[in-house]
Amino acid sequence: MTAPSRPPLKSITPTTATPHAAPQPVDTPAVDEPKGVAEGVPIAVRPDPQTGDGRYPVAWLHICAPRGAVPTATSKCLCGRDRSAVGKARVLALIADHEAHRDTCPLRTPQEGRTAA
Repeated sequence: MTAPSRPPLKSITPTTATPHAAPQPVDTPAVDEPKGVAEGVPIAVRPDPQTGDGRYPVAWLHICAPRGAVPTATSKCLCGRDRSAVGKARVLALIADHEAHRDTCPLRTPQEGRTAA
């Protein structure tokens, strides 16, 4: 018996030996806005003109208190402070301690004019 004949495979398009450069558009003098650009749309990426007011976050208080579960809290600050609490009484104490840290944090209060304790 002979094997069934197979259909011919698709032919592969031959490639040329030398690469050709893509055609480039002719340079036109830039007199006005480029064609095809809507009025008021910037054509180049520019820095964001909105500037902040100089404030940035320094300390974070994260409280998780799901209904019917034990509450937890974490207090972190860029000065290196990192505290956590579990349970209602300890979470409430950590909240008060976090608020008190605002007055004593070296990043929030300038140290130049302070007297040594």
